[in-house]
Amino acid sequence: MRRLLFLNGIKAFEAAARTGSFAAAGHELNVSAAAISRMVHLLEDRLGVALFERKANKLVTTPAGRAYQSGLTPIFDALASLTAQVTAPSSVRALTIGVGPTFAMKWLIPRLAEFRKEEPDIEVRITTGGAAAPFGDDWGCGVKLGNGDWPGFVAEPLFAADLLPVCTARLANGLKRPADLKGPNLIRVAHSPDDWPSWLKAAGHTRITARGQEFQFYGQALQAAIDGLGVAMGIRPYIDDDLAAGRLVAPFALSVPKDMRWYLVYRGFRTQERDFAAFRRWIIRAAAEPAARRKGARHAG
Repeated sequence: MRRLLFLNGIKAFEAAARTGSFAAAGHELNVSAAAISRMVHLLEDRLGVALFERKANKLVTTPAGRAYQSGLTPIFDALASLTAQVTAPSSVRALTIGVGPTFAMKWLIPRLAEFRKEEPDIEVRITTGGAAAPFGDDWGCGVKLGNGDWPGFVAEPLFAADLLPVCTARLANGLKRPADLKGPNLIRVAHSPDDWPSWLKAAGHTRITARGQEFQFYGQALQAAIDGLGVAMGIRPYIDDDLAAGRLVAPFALSVPKDMRWYLVYRGFRTQERDFAAFRRWIIRAAAEPAARRKGARHAG
């Protein structure tokens, strides 16, 4: 038997933890900040666990509170999405795709018009969360970077995650060989610190150390490279369209495997669903297209 303990208190806590204040949570749930505070206190009493540290001008979650909120927020997001699907007009067919923000911006969104031409009755809804985000129960599928081992899921390979430096044509003119790279000019991605060392090792220049500006995501680093801030380590397929359009060039032909691949990830029962089956056929076909375009990618020097 399912036991839901004080659902109003759980909603109040989740909103307060996510927004960072009782006032903001009250505004979201259309009650007063004092009401939110009371409901959270009652929840803590019933759980026998402190969820917040009350400080003068700050609301800080305890370790237990952080763990609770990290599990609750995806549940409420999934509930909201499910409600939207149930209440949508019967003519609307929606498929939710979970992807990281850079994959959405650099690859999926630019190609959605192609899918829409083939399947005009299917509305693709994109939810982003990054590689570390848990697979949402309301997702039709996800695209993730990894080793393909996600217990309970089918993982079909889409792309190889190859690495190669990219920059503007102007900067590339001064890069005739890898030895011309300068550490302070090499843009870094915080969550992938091994990218530059891996490529430089393969190029035979381990004495060069990337010390350029650091960004949180590949998309930010690639935009910085487009704007001429330095040389970024590009990863397929993020860079395919920028190379094809000439916004970026690859000054060196050497590419290095990242030892991971991009996968289409889904639960096995989804193959029986018409909308998912249509999207799966399309994305597998679309994923094969960049290989042909790479032959025309510009290489400077």
